[in-house]
Amino acid sequence: MSTNFTQHQEKKGIRFIYASWLKANIYNLMLGAVIGLLLTLLISAHKGQWIGWRSTFFQLLYSIVISLSVTNVIYINQKYLRLKKETRLFSILAYYTSAVIGMVIAIELIYLLRAWLFKEQYYFFHWEDVRFSTIIVVISCTIIYVYFFQKRGLNAKIQARDMEVLRLSQMKTQAELAALQSKINPHFLYNSLNAIASLIHENPDKAESMTLKLSKLFRYSINQNQEDLVTVKEEMEIVNTYLDIEKVRFEERINFTIEVDEELLYAKIPRFLIQPLVENALKHGLKDVADHAELTVRVKKTEQVEISITDNGIPFPDELEIGYGLQSTYDKLALLYGNQYEVQLINHPVKQIKIQIPLHYG
Repeated sequence: MSTNFTQHQEKKGIRFIYASWLKANIYNLMLGAVIGLLLTLLISAHKGQWIGWRSTFFQLLYSIVISLSVTNVIYINQKYLRLKKETRLFSILAYYTSAVIGMVIAIELIYLLRAWLFKEQYYFFHWEDVRFSTIIVVISCTIIYVYFFQKRGLNAKIQARDMEVLRLSQMKTQAELAALQSKINPHFLYNSLNAIASLIHENPDKAESMTLKLSKLFRYSINQNQEDLVTVKEEMEIVNTYLDIEKVRFEERINFTIEVDEELLYAKIPRFLIQPLVENALKHGLKDVADHAELTVRVKKTEQVEISITDNGIPFPDELEIGYGLQSTYDKLALLYGNQYEVQLINHPVKQIKIQIPLHYG
């Protein structure tokens, strides 16, 4: 399905490019015809008499072919010949150079066509026509350039305004979410929404699945029942949901492993205890690991419940600055268990954070 969707998008892109090219040619064909008629009227007025149908036909043909030739040479320049890092001056020079080249090609094509139609002799390069047409082409191209430059500037302002409205809307949403539940990291929300946005056109089913998982995570975080303790099974479902979301961002760069003793599935542990620690491991420990990163969550039964989050990333520093995630873990454990808990930050033989809490059911 992913391959078919990609092919569909490629075909759609080709159709869009073709439609854009066709639209530009139709527009400039009509523009050439209008310019040809205006020139016919001006020449007739200057001579004081109608120049005749043959000259009118030639003038229309002249203007239309020049217009189409200039359009297509500029189009080729814009699509294929521009440098990626160009200055505005280079862009303007390339635009006018393309227009003049297209005009010269058109003039020679016109005289070839005229020689064929009217059985006339053809000779190469018509300086008088080039000199006169250059003025017309430069004036026309300048008017078109100024029009589209102003239009692009107006569109940029509208887009900037829309982006500002969107940014303010996102800030409002984030503030409301923070008021409901501060346990969700705003950066995680931002990254998840960006990942969903990128998937909407590429893989709609995956985008929908990710949106539902994010919704599930938020419902859990809101905690409408005001539960302090949940079963290991419920907590690990949320950890799995969180990891499913992060897998979209990290793809194959990180290998996630979860190991839980089955007899602990219905043991009670603090709500949202493991997910912030997993998030810390991804954000700090594995942030610079390019590939073959490993993150393992284990919940096993000893005399107590032992929870460990292991990764092969940056070791804990000797003087660790306790951030919000770790500090909230300490505060939560202290509130629920007094001094009947233990938290260890270990670098050898493997880097891990290990938590031991009393075993409790029901």
